[in-house]
Amino acid sequence: MNSALILIILIPVIEIYLFITVGSQIGALNTILLIFVTAFIGVYYAKYEGLNTIKSGLSQLIKNEIPAYEIISGAAIAFAALLLIIPGFASDVIGFLLIIPFTRKLILGKISKKFKNSRVKKKDFIEGEFEDIDEDDDRKI
Repeated sequence: MNSALILIILIPVIEIYLFITVGSQIGALNTILLIFVTAFIGVYYAKYEGLNTIKSGLSQLIKNEIPAYEIISGAAIAFAALLLIIPGFASDVIGFLLIIPFTRKLILGKISKKFKNSRVKKKDFIEGEFEDIDEDDDRKI
């Protein structure tokens, strides 16, 4: 069975189970309120972290460096905001883990190092001149 199909089925089942479990402990109205509160807090904090990431990326560009971590971090923040808007407690936990800078750096650190190490060095270029020679030209090589 395809792993994507398993995830499509398994994620809603986990979310429904958590809704029922939390709802039986704190009540239905409090569960609905908790869903809205996490969505509002998450979107606000995602906006804040997104602006910080843009500022950091611009400072990297000013230093003439590749903002690899900032690009990946910005995409992770956008995905985290989407997870926080979607109702569910498991998606909220994953979303908050991606928005918090410390955990985001732990999760995405290895990916961004891979891109930073792939920079082209100046030693890899050979400078020279060339001239196109027609076959009818008197000069031969």
